[in-house]
Amino acid sequence: MTSAYKITEHKYDMVVVGAGGAGLRATFGLAHKGLQTACITKVFPTRSHTVAAQGGISAALGNMSEDDWRFHFYDTIKGSDWLGDQDAIEYMCREAIPAIIELEHQGVPFSRTEEGKIYQRPFGGMTTHYGEGPAAQRTCAAADRTGHAILHTLYQQSLAHNARFFIEYFALDLIMDEEGVCRGVLALDMAEGTLHLFRAQGVVLASGGYGRAYFSATSAHTCTGDGGGMALRAGIGLQDMEFVQFHPTGIYGAGCLITEGVRGEGGILRNSKGERFMERYAPNAKDLASRDVVSRSMTIEIREGRGVGEHADHIHLDLTHLDPKDIHEKLPGIAESARIFAGVDVEKQPIPVLPTVHYNMGGIPTNYHGEVVQLKDGNPDAVVPGLYAIGEAACVSVHGANRLGSNSLLDLVVFGRAVANRCAETIKPGAPHKTLPGDACDKALANLDRLRNANGGTPTAVIRDKMQRTMQNDAAVFRTGETLSDGVRKIREIHASFADVKVSDRSMVWNSDLVETFELQNLLGQALTTIVSAENRKESRGAHAREDFPDRDDANWQKHTLCWVDDAGNTRIDYRPVHMYTLSDEVAVVPAKPRVY
Repeated sequence: MTSAYKITEHKYDMVVVGAGGAGLRATFGLAHKGLQTACITKVFPTRSHTVAAQGGISAALGNMSEDDWRFHFYDTIKGSDWLGDQDAIEYMCREAIPAIIELEHQGVPFSRTEEGKIYQRPFGGMTTHYGEGPAAQRTCAAADRTGHAILHTLYQQSLAHNARFFIEYFALDLIMDEEGVCRGVLALDMAEGTLHLFRAQGVVLASGGYGRAYFSATSAHTCTGDGGGMALRAGIGLQDMEFVQFHPTGIYGAGCLITEGVRGEGGILRNSKGERFMERYAPNAKDLASRDVVSRSMTIEIREGRGVGEHADHIHLDLTHLDPKDIHEKLPGIAESARIFAGVDVEKQPIPVLPTVHYNMGGIPTNYHGEVVQLKDGNPDAVVPGLYAIGEAACVSVHGANRLGSNSLLDLVVFGRAVANRCAETIKPGAPHKTLPGDACDKALANLDRLRNANGGTPTAVIRDKMQRTMQNDAAVFRTGETLSDGVRKIREIHASFADVKVSDRSMVWNSDLVETFELQNLLGQALTTIVSAENRKESRGAHAREDFPDRDDANWQKHTLCWVDDAGNTRIDYRPVHMYTLSDEVAVVPAKPRVY
């Protein structure tokens, strides 16, 4: 049956899956280092979701206020609620500065100050003097279209360095050998309906987050966590999946993102009484507290009857007091989005907003080189040979339990660059490929064949809708043991119902029904690991807020969750220690303490 599929083989030094910010920074970096590199992407590179990143990218350049990368290091650890690995955070915050200068030299058109330096705005949770000083202006911006500027620049640089792109190819599965080494990836050329095996010394998963496991998300419809799904099927456990960030300001009803940069430029959240309520919850940082704090504060206001609108179910973001000139210059895209998606003129009316699923702190566990790690023979940091993960698909863990705004674009470029540097040290260009066993692709082909011929009673869209609504209801901003155990039961049933999926199109050419079914398979595995890990963690930390366990419990829970799912939908949980050590003596370990803004 599976032998009926003809496979075209390609050989490269490195293969990157995904062409967002992380994938393109890795692709360009690897090609620049002389490694023959292929990048597989299911959408045209400049359509990747990084294009939607608005507010900016953090680095302690100190262009507009006093700053130091060590302050950035402290803020990131505090933001992570002491679940971030301090060695990786040190690496990211220190390397942020050269990484931004490189982006500027590569052609990113950053906004400028009067003296021609890169413009920087304040963002939530970013402070000076280890939380004692005023807010830091640390977020480098290209108006409110920073991701767009970075993505286009990196794509141009990748082309300039002769990287090969395979566009509108959907990665189906990792090809692992019997020793657990990743040897390549099997992909479907969606336009021609042909199968391609990409052999490589290393595969980099840069496939983004899985926001579409939820009903309302700021993520594009392409954010289906394909790398995480492939990793789970290859027997790799995912880390810290219970930590899902809600962005405080998605447009009510549309979910479309309103950048934190709006609050950085002076926007204010108000309830139905017109009160600036954040003063009650975060007296110092106010509207620029970190995202989990602001999302929960908004949710409490709504729950206590101070929401706005006819159903009193959302909040207002007020820009009417800002100078129209500043809005046109610094937030042009936001004014446009508010007009299109909310029908408001931001100079005269507030924007209706609601916390919306935005970012996955969890993902494929890696070290700060981007190498995938697993728990093996008691070693929590055992490297999976030939496999790398970066960006939102990965969990380095630099974000811990809660990511600070503008650290995500930084994560992409720093670890995209790190993986290129690592591979340049460890992989010899043009090295011969080991022969693969004849049955290497059998499991992947059997999965393809099963889904392509799936003739159950439930269409893909119905299963997807049930999953998204359950996750939205039961794994939300506030969680309880009751909603979580109910959610686990429902998601297990929905995961099992995938066996009854119906695919109506049997062809291979532009079969969007089949591709969406693969995406659903990837989402289901991650929805299950998310809700199972959340039920298992009996504390509140960062984005994981449990009403039945309102306090952080460092004695029992300062550890990373690992969760595996087998083909039958059985889950298994284990743990990795949080790295409470640094890489150098330039900065000291930040001991855990209460997290207040």
